[in-house]
Amino acid sequence: MIGIAICGYGYWGPNLLRNFMRSDLFSVVGVADRREQKRAIIAKSFPELTIYNDALEAIDDPRVEAVAIATPVAAHYGIAAKALRKGKHVLVEKPFCVSVDEAEDLVSIAENSGATLMVDHTFLFHPAVHKLGEMVKAGALGSISYYDCLRVNLGLFQPDVNVLWDLAPHDLSVIDFLFNEEPIHVQANGYCHLNPQLPDIAYVTLHFPSRMVAHLNLSWMSPVKVRRTAIGGTNKMVVWDDLDRDEPIRIYDSGISIHAQEDRQVIIPGYRIGDVHAPRLPNEEPLANVARHFGRVIRKEENSLMDGKKGLRVVRILEWAQRSLDASLADIGAHYKTEQLHSRHAQVASV
Repeated sequence: MIGIAICGYGYWGPNLLRNFMRSDLFSVVGVADRREQKRAIIAKSFPELTIYNDALEAIDDPRVEAVAIATPVAAHYGIAAKALRKGKHVLVEKPFCVSVDEAEDLVSIAENSGATLMVDHTFLFHPAVHKLGEMVKAGALGSISYYDCLRVNLGLFQPDVNVLWDLAPHDLSVIDFLFNEEPIHVQANGYCHLNPQLPDIAYVTLHFPSRMVAHLNLSWMSPVKVRRTAIGGTNKMVVWDDLDRDEPIRIYDSGISIHAQEDRQVIIPGYRIGDVHAPRLPNEEPLANVARHFGRVIRKEENSLMDGKKGLRVVRILEWAQRSLDASLADIGAHYKTEQLHSRHAQVASV
């Protein structure tokens, strides 16, 4: 069995610990966290585990052959780099790291060390995504026109990343997995309601060489939690509702066709409305599949679905979207300042 340490015991760490403890490929050596309160909780609940004061201490333990990193994103690079240089296998929580430069460096270090580097994009191991992948690969949907996702909830407000970096990696990794193409243009806008430095609403539009367009509606400001994705193809359309435990995927035998130019004077679409099919999917926890896959990749029994290079592609798009978002926020801010200045002038003039 592979000795592993969990680095970080905040929101995601307990989930990682639970799944690695259940895995027959890993033996959890211990958990690292800088917070004394968290270490006390771990020691009380899991007295058999070693408690480390920080992740670097865990990496130095010769019993630890792999680490799962669930610390704040700013610490991902430093921990992963040290572990990889010591030949330890690394699973990093999303987002992979804070910049393309850091991601490129980690990929290089992993290649030089020969250790496994994998990003925990959990949805890639969801039975629904694998079903979608089968359909796309078989051409069942036809030519893909759009990927449209509504990913919103009330909180969880992250202190170190904005809503773009928190939620978009899910869809960007799924899009990369399903369609294996990088965008040719990215646009993003949004707004900061609670923290002026961290947007809590973002809208991202991506255009791809295949003429597919993807739109992501991301928010921490919604009164309800929604995780719904629609994928439209020329043959069929699919809706994936991740909160629907009974029928997470519905396949619609519906589509729109446009008559050839010589057959029409105006654009008149033809609508096809067919049956709706809800395939039965296995009831599996995606994170358990992550742990199993990580172990098999380490043992060279499988090729990684989300290695460092693919994680780099996601970070590259995040940076691109962030630049667009920053420009949009600056433009909106300038307009607000102009309006406020006009309003003050109007108030003075009326006195």
